[in-house]
Amino acid sequence: MEVSSNADDPLTRLDCYMSIYHAVTDAAILRFMVEVCWGPMLAAFSVTLDQSDDRLATSQCLQGFRYAVHVTAVMGMQTQRDAFVTSVAKFTYLHCAADMKQRNVDAVKAIISIAIEDGNNLQDAWEHILTCLSRIEHLQLLGEGAPPDASYLISSNGETEEKALKSMGYPSLKIKGTLQNPAVMAIVRGGSYDSTAVGVNSPGLVTPDQINNFISNLNLLDQIGNFELNHVFANSQRLNSEAIVAFVKALCKVSISELQSPTDPRVFSLTKIVEIAHYNMNRIRLVWSRIWNVLSGFFVSVGLSENLSVAIFVMDSLRQLAMKFLEREELANYNFQNEFLRPFVIVMQKSNSTEIRELIVRCISQMVLSRVSNVKSGWKSVFMVFTVAAADERKNVVLLAFETMEKIVREYFPYITETETTTFTDCVRCLTTFTNSRFNSDVSLNAIAFLRFCALKLADGGLICNVKSSVDDPSIPIVDEVASDVNPSDKDDHVSFWIPLLTGLSKLTSDPRSAIRKSALEVLFNILNDHGHLFSHSFWTTVFNSAIFPIYNSFSDRKDVKDQDSPTSAPLSEGSAWDSETSPIAVQCLVDLFVNFFNVIRSQLPSVVSILMGFIRSPAKGPASTGVAALLRLAGELGGRISEDEYREIFLSLKEAAASLLPGFMKVLRIMDEIEMPESSHPFADVDVSSDHGFRNDDLEDGNLQTAAYVVSRVKGHIAVQLLIVQVVSDIYKANQRFLSAANVRILIDIFSSIASHAHQLNSETDLLKKLLKACSIAEISDPPMVHFENESYKNYLDFLRDLLDDNPSMSEALNVEAQLAAVCEKILQIYLNCTGSRTVQQNPTNKPVMHWILPSGSAKKEELAERTTLLLSALRVLSGLERDSFRGHARQLFPLFVDLVRCEHSSGEVQRILSNIFRSCIGPIIMG
Repeated sequence: MEVSSNADDPLTRLDCYMSIYHAVTDAAILRFMVEVCWGPMLAAFSVTLDQSDDRLATSQCLQGFRYAVHVTAVMGMQTQRDAFVTSVAKFTYLHCAADMKQRNVDAVKAIISIAIEDGNNLQDAWEHILTCLSRIEHLQLLGEGAPPDASYLISSNGETEEKALKSMGYPSLKIKGTLQNPAVMAIVRGGSYDSTAVGVNSPGLVTPDQINNFISNLNLLDQIGNFELNHVFANSQRLNSEAIVAFVKALCKVSISELQSPTDPRVFSLTKIVEIAHYNMNRIRLVWSRIWNVLSGFFVSVGLSENLSVAIFVMDSLRQLAMKFLEREELANYNFQNEFLRPFVIVMQKSNSTEIRELIVRCISQMVLSRVSNVKSGWKSVFMVFTVAAADERKNVVLLAFETMEKIVREYFPYITETETTTFTDCVRCLTTFTNSRFNSDVSLNAIAFLRFCALKLADGGLICNVKSSVDDPSIPIVDEVASDVNPSDKDDHVSFWIPLLTGLSKLTSDPRSAIRKSALEVLFNILNDHGHLFSHSFWTTVFNSAIFPIYNSFSDRKDVKDQDSPTSAPLSEGSAWDSETSPIAVQCLVDLFVNFFNVIRSQLPSVVSILMGFIRSPAKGPASTGVAALLRLAGELGGRISEDEYREIFLSLKEAAASLLPGFMKVLRIMDEIEMPESSHPFADVDVSSDHGFRNDDLEDGNLQTAAYVVSRVKGHIAVQLLIVQVVSDIYKANQRFLSAANVRILIDIFSSIASHAHQLNSETDLLKKLLKACSIAEISDPPMVHFENESYKNYLDFLRDLLDDNPSMSEALNVEAQLAAVCEKILQIYLNCTGSRTVQQNPTNKPVMHWILPSGSAKKEELAERTTLLLSALRVLSGLERDSFRGHARQLFPLFVDLVRCEHSSGEVQRILSNIFRSCIGPIIMG
């Protein structure tokens, strides 16, 4: 029977159609076809593979899966691709190895083939493939009897299961002792494909059949060799740019899952990460940067793990990777070394584990010292790690870091700024942090010495060329927040690098340790004096504002500080460490620096004077004495170099300083008004305050006594400061009078006048003086020198006017000094007469004479008169030395006072002698004429 060849026959037509193939030029056509049929294809492959044991059928199904993955992956059909890959991964049965068969091993081979053939298009599906590879390696290690990673990452707690297995007498695996491993039991139990740790969903003991099946299945896995597994990772070098990033992301995700496993943490994927990074180091920098962004986050995340062993292992892996990377020379203008070492910095900053921080310091030290010539941009991260270590709470971490830092600065300093000058700033900041070390003062002192060494290197000009290129390159950030305000000229392009160094030393001057504080001050000002000639005027301004003035903020701004004049507050005292030990050094250094560079930093004079006035304004004598001595030295060294306006600035500041102390002092003084003092049966005028005369501590409450003692202390301090101001005014005038104008001298006269008036006002507070003297008697402390204050202030005032009258008659005439001199003498005579109580007649509103009885003076009053006699004699001598016509103009006011002096009781016969001379040579000629 012949077969009809009629073309119209349907079978013939079908055969013709099946033998004709059309090349598709547009993949979109195929995409529509796949979208329609992928579901039935997945079902057909899956059902057949799950239910059939026929080798040919299962092989065709797995081949269908591979082609389906390829087609969907190439066309970017992510959902369909992931569905096919996931199905193949589940059919490997690696999650329940006891149930594996040959078809499951074939599925493993299919997974490996997919990874190699379609790796460029797998993207997120890499996670399923890499999970399968991890489980294969795990099973192979268990079959070989190798100890699991958990044996050295966490302690095993499977002793109970081990004993149970031994008692059941199960056969051993390939190597004796494997059954004793709890990880084997977990694998035999099995679990779901998506479970983090196999075995968690199947609790209970395993059966003998499961053990036997597992052993036989391990033999099946021998078909998968290490070569196939490693080939997947080695093939990563051939992946395209997008694929390698997706591969690394998936590998990191699988590794985290392995390391965080509660029952069986593993490091397989972690070791593969190191390998992958090494394989792909030769990729272009742009792609490698994307890879490292993923790896960096991974290392940081795992490095901060609560499992210390895991974190240590990860940090050591990062060290290995970094060592390999540092073997390669970094290209110019690249900053990748810094990014590569950044995970060390982040973990160092955030980790709470001392062991991890110490390990990081050791890793960085090893890398730097062994690859120092290759370190370029990585110096920034190196110094950041050591900076964190310098502030560590554990001594050995600090000392270990400083040991390396010391070696770097001493032996490898040229390498630091070889590529980027900004690393100089990082080095300085690191050393500055070491200066604050509380564990070892030698570390702090050596760090300060290294800062000076850095200053010498900077001053030598080694950084200038590099800095110029850094300034010109907008891609390089400015080195410091303070320096960002600096706009350096061509002359001082490099000086902005001084700012971190100088500000670091400046902050150290407030260190509580005396040796560190003094050393920082000395080094800071030595650097400025030695290298200040490199600074322009504008940069000097920045140096003063950022490094010098902050040292003295507590003094220069004292007048702006809220009132602290309360007996319950602790006023600034010379007993504090900074004031008593550092103040003289600090102020002396400031004055020396200002004098040395006066021509350049002249504009800073008001601020420097403000600082000195802050010291003088202090209620304690110690800082005030320091300020006075410094101001005298400043004026003496500069002399005629100071202009009239600058002298005016100084004198007005002195005047303000003297006046600004009064409100707070008077407020303290008024506290005594609220304290009741015990009455004495003796008249106050007759009481010898040097003895108690019946006063006892019991007569005054402890609180009031302490308050009164505080007030007395403040009075003494206030008097000392006011007298220091008088002294500095007198000394400045004597040393620089030829440079002073009449306007400036008038300010000095006002200062003398105001202080003398203030002293007289204090001595006029009779009730207050009584309370103070009683308090001193009860507390057994020395009396405040109220009379001495008044005597000294008027004596200096008198001497100043007399010297001015003698030395500069023309200026004296312009300032009417003679009239002021006579008025001061008149005031002194009145004060003396009031003390003696000899003014017999005063006018009251009814114009009737008021008689004052002259009583015998007590011992206290006699002592006061003796003190005031010296001032009285000075005033009388000045009056007797006036020219006849000048004396005649003041005779009307002075004559009644002379008469009263005749009637007084005096402690010195010199008073009568001078009075006699005045009546004979001054008043007599007026009467006779």
